[in-house]
Amino acid sequence: MRVYLETFGCQMNELDSELVRGSLQSLGYQFVDDDAAAQVILYNTCSVRELAEQKALSRVGMVGVRKREGEELILGVLGCMAERDGLDMLRRHPQVDILCGPGELDRLPQLIDNVRRSRAGERAESRGVALAGNKSRRTSTLAAAEDGLESLDLSRAFDPSAREQPWSAYVRITRGCNKFCTYCVVPYTRGAEVHRPPDHIVEECRRLADAGAIEVTLLGQTVNHYRYVHGTALTVGGAEAPQVGPGLKAIRQPVPAGQRATTFAQLLRRIHDEVPAIRRLRFVTSYPHDFGPDVLETMRDCPRICRYLHAPAQSGSDAVLARMNRGYTVAEYEAFVARVFEWLPDATLAGDIIVGFPGETDADFEATCSLVRRLPFKNNFIFKYSPRPGTVAIDRFADDVPDEVKRLRNNQLLAIQGETSARVHTGWVGKCVDVLFDQVRARDRADVAPAGVSLRIGGAPIGSAPVERSWQAVGRTPGDLIVAVDVESEEAARAWLGRIAAVRVTDASSLLLRGLIESAAVS
Repeated sequence: MRVYLETFGCQMNELDSELVRGSLQSLGYQFVDDDAAAQVILYNTCSVRELAEQKALSRVGMVGVRKREGEELILGVLGCMAERDGLDMLRRHPQVDILCGPGELDRLPQLIDNVRRSRAGERAESRGVALAGNKSRRTSTLAAAEDGLESLDLSRAFDPSAREQPWSAYVRITRGCNKFCTYCVVPYTRGAEVHRPPDHIVEECRRLADAGAIEVTLLGQTVNHYRYVHGTALTVGGAEAPQVGPGLKAIRQPVPAGQRATTFAQLLRRIHDEVPAIRRLRFVTSYPHDFGPDVLETMRDCPRICRYLHAPAQSGSDAVLARMNRGYTVAEYEAFVARVFEWLPDATLAGDIIVGFPGETDADFEATCSLVRRLPFKNNFIFKYSPRPGTVAIDRFADDVPDEVKRLRNNQLLAIQGETSARVHTGWVGKCVDVLFDQVRARDRADVAPAGVSLRIGGAPIGSAPVERSWQAVGRTPGDLIVAVDVESEEAARAWLGRIAAVRVTDASSLLLRGLIESAAVS
């Protein structure tokens, strides 16, 4: 059968979709790029941001129209939105045939087969549902015993064609979250933290490197919470199995004497030392309060670990942070940033910020603006707060900041971040940086039109010479700074894809660096 799969939301969802694709391809399913050619349409959804959710629901509505017009389609909604809405989604959107939460994706092939057989008259069920329920309330033993996703990770397709950028890959090290920030639904849709065995992670990185990946990004909702205690997890065939994390108090303490455990810092060092073919090792997303000096020491001592941290501040106001249940103060966040640059002077910092959270005053917002001005954020992903179903905040706090105020604050903070980004980028001018090229960009440049001519047809000024097109190879530094280099042709730009070069930075703006290639390949 032909399958169309569309992904909404975060990097975690992108990895889930890649694993789903590999699982179904191994069973003979063929993936297509056009939903009009598909017999099975799958939407891997996100419920963290309202925009991503609305896009997914719009797609569901359009498939509903096609089904009412007589097309024989199987429609599946996967991911966090399926888990959060549950059976109510089937009531509101009867065109949906399959619901599969993020913790049950290993069961997706069975669900599709069930729907196919029911339509052939072999089974009575007309829909397939696999939802985990509230995993955050389960015991550690039960949650570990019921974790079936490890089979999905272990059976991933290592074919480079399974990834849009075959030189780069994601590897999951933890699933779920124990933080319970009041604006976030993830602990309820993805469950408590479950940490994968380190041997599984290292082997997955090794196989990806053998398949041509030179950059690996380790994923976790709070990636630096990773700690695997050996000898305590349930075993599958004598091997270590995923285990629920030891909890926040344990994470903040050294490994007890006599206990054998792999910490996040030790996992990073293992991958760095045991898989040297990985030229860049990244990780996201970090929780600032629990980022220990052992991780900074490892980043300092291991040159192929990228000195880049995505550690969301979310707000510059202690009052707002408390309502968000973030677990730290502004002063503590700034102390974390100071430690980072003390250990890693050439590090880069990025984050997320929510504006217009319930109760945010003008003074609270100004405190956030001040934080963005003070700290060297290369960028921040800035969002207007929107109440999300299933979160604590939607029931606990009135959404009392008017939408027009949210929009104004969002735009003001974007402008301030632009100034900060420009300042950070300017500091790199004149330096030589390693760039992994991952994009080709075309730029149109028309000759000056005759005097008095301003109208354009098809993008070109009337009466002007033909539009000239120039090309750039675009990539990222280890610190995730975007760098553009002018090249002579599209062919030349494409020849750089997936390669690393030393680039001398010649110019900077708030969005990117520009430079000249100094050497063709960096070891």
